[in-house]
Amino acid sequence: MSNKSMKKMQDEVDAYISQFKEGYFSPLALLARMTEELGELAREVNHYYGEKPKKNTEKERTIEEEMGDVLFVLICFANSLNIDLEEAHKMVMDKFNTRDKDRWTRIEKD
Repeated sequence: MSNKSMKKMQDEVDAYISQFKEGYFSPLALLARMTEELGELAREVNHYYGEKPKKNTEKERTIEEEMGDVLFVLICFANSLNIDLEEAHKMVMDKFNTRDKDRWTRIEKD
């Protein structure tokens, strides 16, 4: 298992994309691509945990693989807009730890 930081993952994706003349897709195209990948993830989750079994003719994919696809496109999207995902994560965690700190029932510690 790798312990790459999000910065390292963003740099790795950027190095990959930067080798092609086309570069990053437009934000709208990336959003469409992310929606497509999210649909594929939903399909896999439905096969494993839902009521819709996979057909014998369908390729075996894993939830892990589909999450990786979603993450890759999300990183492309962030990179194309110069968004630091570590900073974005910090912002959302600050929000949950302040605004939503009493929203859920906490587990009591002994």
